[in-house]
Amino acid sequence: MQAVLNAVLPLFGLILTGYLCGRFGMFSRAATNILNRFAVYLALPALMFLAMAGIEPGQDGQAGFALAFGGGIAATFALGFALSRWRGRRVAPASIEGLDASYGNVGFMGVPLCLLVFGPDGLPAAVVASLFTACALFLFAVALIEADLRGGSGFGRAAGRVALSLLRNPLFLAPVAGAGVALTGLPLPAPVGRFADLLGGAASPCALVCIGLFLAQEGVAASDAPAIGALVGLKLLFQPAVTAVLAIHVLAVPPAWSHPAVLLSALPIGSGPFTIAKLYGLKTGVTSGAILASHLLSVVTVSLLVAWLA
Repeated sequence: MQAVLNAVLPLFGLILTGYLCGRFGMFSRAATNILNRFAVYLALPALMFLAMAGIEPGQDGQAGFALAFGGGIAATFALGFALSRWRGRRVAPASIEGLDASYGNVGFMGVPLCLLVFGPDGLPAAVVASLFTACALFLFAVALIEADLRGGSGFGRAAGRVALSLLRNPLFLAPVAGAGVALTGLPLPAPVGRFADLLGGAASPCALVCIGLFLAQEGVAASDAPAIGALVGLKLLFQPAVTAVLAIHVLAVPPAWSHPAVLLSALPIGSGPFTIAKLYGLKTGVTSGAILASHLLSVVTVSLLVAWLA
């Protein structure tokens, strides 16, 4: 319980800070949008670039972990997306809900938790999980949203518009550039790495403060409660269950990798989906409410899981 509280309480503190700033008028709605754009166009791309550029040979060598963790993400995204489409949502908002359901707070919460629960042996799993979540899953969701919003009649013209939009999108360009650096095998120059680290470090705090600002300025509609409940259930219960079945029973992954896979898949919803929802104006209330509710409930669910795994 203490380990979970140590990881969760700072997140609540940042959301509360944003809420109080919005409640007392320190930030206007325009300022909230500007802060979110800073996170989307500068801080988050720097974080994604650094994550991809830091890939080392052997980090992706545990195929069982990759299949189990990635399978849990894929199944949860697909179910969240399908439920949203079943309720009549178009592809772009359904993609946000799929992202909500499957995007764990791996970087901000998962890394310290793995270190606390498993020691240094749990760190490689957290690094690989961060790449899956912040890069592969994020890029897939952005591509779906762009395809829906920029598409139109005619496959060729629609594909051209989507490709052009992605080539202008820093959330697509940054991880691709980072992967290119990693493939060269050359170390990142120290000034560049420090620059990206400083800028990327602002991504999560800015996003969490924005969530608090949005909750104070806009609130969450009562009609969003069913969608929020479904997303939280998918993230905290369904995804770790699927990952556990794949890692332990289907793929027989060794405990050194299977236990971190289950724990990382059980983390609450990260702040990344909110930045995208805010940028595109899609399901912002549902996303902010689901992030807050998942963190509240994760104090119980993740604590029980940590006790079992430990």
